[in-house]
Amino acid sequence: MLSRIAITLQTLALFAAPVTAGLLLSSPGGRASHSVAAYGVFTVAVSHLVIAILVWRPGGGSPRPILYAAGFLGLTLAQIALGIAGLKTLHVPLGVLMFGLSVLQLSRLWPVAAGRSGGDVHAASDADPARA
Repeated sequence: MLSRIAITLQTLALFAAPVTAGLLLSSPGGRASHSVAAYGVFTVAVSHLVIAILVWRPGGGSPRPILYAAGFLGLTLAQIALGIAGLKTLHVPLGVLMFGLSVLQLSRLWPVAAGRSGGDVHAASDADPARA
């Protein structure tokens, strides 16, 4: 449950970053809003790593979520460095990659929860003999 919340917040924070980047290009106060979005992405990435460690430790499960969270934090730090350096040709594609990875991870977590709560609604309706 905590992992799903962390990934969802991560994806939302990554969605806000390009929106504020548009503000950066179009308004005088855009730099401050994009900076706040960057701090938000960093905060969520660190929180995600902490949550991944805390969820893994008591259960003794696979450390794969920790590796993903640590890798994502590394990408976030690289993204921040590229943004500060003004290397837009690398900063923008890395941001797109990060958003895509976050959406991919989010799509992998939510169907698992749906499967545990009673299965896929569409699969049940396909198996219904009354509908045939």
